[in-house]
Amino acid sequence: MIPYGRQNIIKEDIQAVVDVLKSDFLTQGPLVPQFEQSVAKYTGARYAISCVNGSSALQLSLELGGVSPDDEVIVPSLTFIATVNAIKHN
Repeated sequence: MIPYGRQNIIKEDIQAVVDVLKSDFLTQGPLVPQFEQSVAKYTGARYAISCVNGSSALQLSLELGGVSPDDEVIVPSLTFIATVNAIKHN
């Protein structure tokens, strides 16, 4: 099998997940704004918004990008079905 990606998960990443799982918040907790601000700073963007999953992020980006039913959207030949589903849904 040809791997299409590899993860680089370090002990600190695992501990951060455990800390959140042990906290009172699994979603919408105090780390969400911190994460969004970190992403915005890293990318040089004014704002960043986190989504529950990649499918939601794709749909949001299509909506905010103004993609309409008559637009052509080109996707890579090797992608998840969620990519095309987001386009069809939009």
